[in-house]
Amino acid sequence: MNKEDRIKVIAFGEIMLRLKSPNQERFMQSAAFEATFGGSEFNVMASLSGLGISTSMISQFPTNDMGEACLKEVRSFGVNTDQISRHDARMGQYFLEAGSNLRSGKVIYDRDHSAFTQLKRGDINWNDVFDGREWFHLSGITPALSEELAELSLEAVQVAQEKGLKVSFDFNYRDGLWAKNNLDARKVLGRIVENVNVLMASAKDCKTCLDIEVTEDEGQGRNFHLTQKMFDQFPQLDVMVSTFRNVISADDNSMSAISRDRSGYNVGREFRTRHIVDRIGSGDAFAAGLIYSLITEKSGEETLDFATAAAALKHSIVGDVNRVSQKEINDLLDDKFTRQINR
Repeated sequence: MNKEDRIKVIAFGEIMLRLKSPNQERFMQSAAFEATFGGSEFNVMASLSGLGISTSMISQFPTNDMGEACLKEVRSFGVNTDQISRHDARMGQYFLEAGSNLRSGKVIYDRDHSAFTQLKRGDINWNDVFDGREWFHLSGITPALSEELAELSLEAVQVAQEKGLKVSFDFNYRDGLWAKNNLDARKVLGRIVENVNVLMASAKDCKTCLDIEVTEDEGQGRNFHLTQKMFDQFPQLDVMVSTFRNVISADDNSMSAISRDRSGYNVGREFRTRHIVDRIGSGDAFAAGLIYSLITEKSGEETLDFATAAAALKHSIVGDVNRVSQKEINDLLDDKFTRQINR
């Protein structure tokens, strides 16, 4: 049994119904929507499963047919569903209008009073849930959904640390979501980050929510000093990553990333993605590539390059989940993209 087989990664978050207008049509231009499922933490678990890592999902679905359909979707990716409970409430959903050329995309969320947001403190026995697990993943979207979910998220990272799991956290800060639910992001996110080993966050996230800031003229570069300050402030951190996206148009972006780990500071390769098919979930694809690389003990630069290549390939995949293999990511890294049909 190899190392990937032994690792068990588990995540906590909401899965929503995704309703997308076809192609690049406006919301009300078409008489139909394309229906699939997605959600930040689930996207990471599904992508990791496709890379050969054993994964599981903690969530809550409706007791109706929509919940059954979502349950089947999660299982179809090989993600374990034993920790998914059911509730007599609605399925959260979001509407997506893809951007094109100089027109930006749009997302409208409709997740109030969903089954997932009915979870309360005491509903989840974290000690039992984390038994036999080795890695816990969370995004900043989940604690922003309600006061109860903020407390549940904090409980989760604390218990995970106590039980010796690695904890990864994608900041995914959405100011409007925190404000809408009358929650103090600074208070909640600072306490969560104190229990995180692998952090994905931007300079803006750190300044807005953690009061950690660097000036533009701090010697070796703003991001170098930002990650250094974060390691000083949060000594339990093993890895911190920041990603960067250069948007030329809705169809043409480039991506890169930097990281700091215990061996030093790393700068990754840049990947350009032209003729984008679907950029939703690319950050989750990066997170999955990052976790996979850390589990398989790649070097700092190899980790960044693998994660960024995975995210770049996601731009060619319709839907929230990155449906690519290790070989496809490695082929991109090795410049083996031949522009031909593989037979």
